[in-house]
Amino acid sequence: MKISKQILANAIRVLSMDMVQNANSGHPGAPMGMADIAEVLWRKYLKHNPKNPRWINRDRFVLSNGHASALIYSVLHLLGYNISIKDLKNFRKIHSKTPGHPEFKVSDGIEMTTGPLGQGIASAIGLAISEKVLSAQFNRPNFNIIDHHTYVFLGDGCMMEGISHEACSLAGNMNLGKLIAIYDNNSISIDGNIKNWFDDDTATRFESYGWHVIRNVDGHNSKCIDSAIQEAIHEIKKPSLLICDTIIGFGSPGKSGSNLSHGAPLGEIEILDTRKQLKWKYSPFIIPEEIYNAWNAVSSGKKYESIWNKKFYEYTCAHPELSKELMRRLNRILPKSWKNQVNNIIIDIQKENYNTATRQSSKNFLEKVSAILPEFIGGSADLTPSTLTQLSRSISIKSNMSGNYIHYGAREFGMTSIANGIAIYGGFIPYTATFLIFMEYAINAVRMAALMKAKHIMLYTHDSIGLGEDGPTHQPIEQLNHLRIIPNLSVWRPCDQVETAFSWKHAIERNGPTAIVLTRQNVIKQHRNTEQLKNISKGGYILKESINKPKLILISTGSEVQIAVRAYEILSNDGYQIRVVSLPCTDLFESQSEEYRELVLPKIVNLRIAIEAGVSNFWHKYTGSYGMVIGIDTFGKSGSEKDLFNFFKITVDNVINQAKILIKKSKF
Repeated sequence: MKISKQILANAIRVLSMDMVQNANSGHPGAPMGMADIAEVLWRKYLKHNPKNPRWINRDRFVLSNGHASALIYSVLHLLGYNISIKDLKNFRKIHSKTPGHPEFKVSDGIEMTTGPLGQGIASAIGLAISEKVLSAQFNRPNFNIIDHHTYVFLGDGCMMEGISHEACSLAGNMNLGKLIAIYDNNSISIDGNIKNWFDDDTATRFESYGWHVIRNVDGHNSKCIDSAIQEAIHEIKKPSLLICDTIIGFGSPGKSGSNLSHGAPLGEIEILDTRKQLKWKYSPFIIPEEIYNAWNAVSSGKKYESIWNKKFYEYTCAHPELSKELMRRLNRILPKSWKNQVNNIIIDIQKENYNTATRQSSKNFLEKVSAILPEFIGGSADLTPSTLTQLSRSISIKSNMSGNYIHYGAREFGMTSIANGIAIYGGFIPYTATFLIFMEYAINAVRMAALMKAKHIMLYTHDSIGLGEDGPTHQPIEQLNHLRIIPNLSVWRPCDQVETAFSWKHAIERNGPTAIVLTRQNVIKQHRNTEQLKNISKGGYILKESINKPKLILISTGSEVQIAVRAYEILSNDGYQIRVVSLPCTDLFESQSEEYRELVLPKIVNLRIAIEAGVSNFWHKYTGSYGMVIGIDTFGKSGSEKDLFNFFKITVDNVINQAKILIKKSKF
């Protein structure tokens, strides 16, 4: 028996409203409004396999308006993914497969964690960039091994958020022809009808970005939706935006077209009326077998993948080395030679005997390892000459899609979110760069990287007042510690070229995001023995030590380590028993054994001074009630590096004076 498309779409509507009602929490409006679009897209166009959700050549789908999560869970359940009716009933409950907003790795079929509006479309652009670059690098005549589309649903809120302007502008510039965004143009957001605060000409805006725009698509007419998607697929040079006019809460007689259906359950009486309106005669969470059969995509999914597997086998026979390399990269495995080669590079760096900025040390290290890691794909937010991220092997993907460098323009938020998509896609290790102060523009995308444990390496240069004359607008004070308190994010602030190399090694080997914070100004190269060199990888270690057991410990990071070391030298010559601890990565240090942490920072030595050119509050857990922090708890000033460090008393003389005061006090 043939079942109408309307009934198949209504299955999404009733499951979605029932999920929200059962949870007494959620957003039924958008799922009900986009159900007809979802039915056409998923049942006719998306290539995917419910029994292998990570199949390499599947089409990607991102729900940028992540509050509409009931829609994607309903669809995945109907298609045959590992999401059961029980999971739908557990919507928004702790430890369920159906959290309030879609979460990567929590549920099969979810490509990206979404919810903060606009980030979904930005991350999807990262997925589309990955497809285009990877296909250029690995496809060969008659073997389009990487060949799929990226689809996105997004709503009015996504369009309002500034990140959509940043990211979509770049997507048009890059001619991402396999990116198809479907805009749920229902004119309703939380506060009501958007005409009072959002009356942009969205179509013209996207056309100005270089997108192919399809206007006035009836979002409740399957033929119109079908025609629009076909047109978008045939447009291979430009990303496409389908502007679908929909009614939020479609089918609800009392709350459709209103913000009343946006972010709250419809209510039991309204749900009964909606069932009557939709002519849906089944009880909550009951879906007839014939509807399941019409939706089920297991058979077609296996067929899609089987055809691809045959082609990939032929590709492997014709291009065995390419095939092997592609699988290595997609499986996120570092080259076999990596460990030996990177260790040799670090040994060579240890032998260097010159002073340089850690941003330059970063570039020097990248120049060496880029030959080992073709999966590197770098980029900067219009600060390439300052962040030193473009290498001799860097090729702009704008001029050559098989390249490895992205000029993101002044789009810090867009850059970070796009690179999250690249990291999640696989086959690449993305690194991005801007000044530390400007990570504030991107902080929510940094947080999303941490939430997804995306292998995204974020370089932040110009890390303190040491950048000098640009003044307080550019001098980071609180930013470093903001990064340090984000769960899952590893943060390094190296003091010289050796620690910089270790920070990169850790970031490349780590399964998760890393921030590497670097100086503009030159720093002194520190000399280490073999044990100290090994212990850098523990995030914190004893750099300098008096002959006898220490009475006071100087703790520092980055460019301030050289201040601590010089103070140690003078104090030691004066007969004081001092230790210097370099703590470039506090999260890594805190993950070490209690025994090792006690070895480096013994509790019995309670006289401690932490030295860092930033806010002091973070360091009190290391200095305790008997110690002190030499930091900066105000904004900076415009002036030379030397004058600024003197003004804020981050100097050798001040460290020495404060150390003597602490030691003197301790005798009473």
